[in-house]
Amino acid sequence: MSKQFFGTDGIRGRTNAGVMTAATAMKVGQAAGTRFLRGSHRHRVVIGKDTRLSGYMLENAMVAGFTSVGMDVVLLGPMPTPAVALLTQELRADVGVMISASHNPYEDNGIKLFGPDGFKLSDADELAIEAMLSQDLGLAASDEIGRARRIEDARGRYIHAVKGSLAKEIRLDGLKIAVDCANGAAYQVAPSAFWELGAEVVTLGVSPNGKNINLNCGSTHVGALQETVVSSGADIGIALDGDADRLIVVDEKGKIVDGDQIMALIGSEWARQGRLAGGGVVATVMSNLGLERFLKGQGLDLMRTAVGDRHVLEAMRKGGYNVGGEQSGHMILLDHATTGDGTVAALQVLAALVQSGKRASELLHLFDPVPQLLRNVRFGGGKPLEADSVIAVIADAEASLNGKGRLVIRPSGTEPVIRVMAEGDDAGEVEAAVASICAAVEKAAA
Repeated sequence: MSKQFFGTDGIRGRTNAGVMTAATAMKVGQAAGTRFLRGSHRHRVVIGKDTRLSGYMLENAMVAGFTSVGMDVVLLGPMPTPAVALLTQELRADVGVMISASHNPYEDNGIKLFGPDGFKLSDADELAIEAMLSQDLGLAASDEIGRARRIEDARGRYIHAVKGSLAKEIRLDGLKIAVDCANGAAYQVAPSAFWELGAEVVTLGVSPNGKNINLNCGSTHVGALQETVVSSGADIGIALDGDADRLIVVDEKGKIVDGDQIMALIGSEWARQGRLAGGGVVATVMSNLGLERFLKGQGLDLMRTAVGDRHVLEAMRKGGYNVGGEQSGHMILLDHATTGDGTVAALQVLAALVQSGKRASELLHLFDPVPQLLRNVRFGGGKPLEADSVIAVIADAEASLNGKGRLVIRPSGTEPVIRVMAEGDDAGEVEAAVASICAAVEKAAA
């Protein structure tokens, strides 16, 4: 059975225009609740959300779904995705829910589900819940309907846990940090955590109104942060996305530091301290070849996976790694979190900054990325990658890059586009390879 609702990261879509409706959310609550009704104890679900307007609608619908099958609900309000994972464990909940579409615009929303261990659900659990969405599910008896309550100290609990990811002797006194929270889920907790550790904090993206999440701000739009870092004389800039599981950094000169450079820093620092597990770092096929070469020079491996933080996490757990992530900024540090956590990763970067005594521009650019080009080709249907003409062009491009670069072509898991990426030492060859493949895909899809 293939998944019709669940994608690469939960269920996601345009609200009130497709699958992401109140009716779907209630049904997901009933199905997930039914799936995790195990044992005779009183069952509990933790629900958090980001700051999207539709969060109110979906939250209430999911409360109705879970309580109708006999689960009690604990509401966290706006909180980062990793906070939901953490509090699912802390509160001994049977399931956790994050209502968010991550870095997407406010019109979209999504549902991410966590098991009682704080990790995202397995494929088996997602498939089981999918099957239930088309079934009539049994409801709880009248006297077994669940209750809902909101806890007021959720932010404080998460801030305490985040600060605990740093050694007690590390303080951020003397650092001036610009923090862009994307008008999203971390708009209160991230600046508070940095301030409590001693930093002077300049904030951006901390005035959510339901419609401005990720709007020209956050990890996908860092222009305002770059300007603020330079104009305010900040030592470093921290950009999170709407649900705060991604991190992009800006150095004091306003230059962007992506996820590959962050993985290079944390991986090499942890290896130096004897903390790195697995002998390397896990990243996706999209990470730059420069990262792979840098790690190899440090005696470390780079294990590549398919795109998506769930694939990174799966490989980390299977191979015993504790550092992994994506070029886009997902940072998974299993010593401290069960999912990507931009704030925890930022603190590791800040700790290295404090301990090294270097400027961010000296510390954070550990390798020169090889030329890399990514283009998206939108298509209306069919399977253009299976066309003989496309297969032939891809084979020619692979031959031209052999030994000097890489080629990654894949359909998006969230939208109808083919992503074509090439990288190599020769920028001209890279551009030619991408152009030829995109043209072939467009022709095949016409």
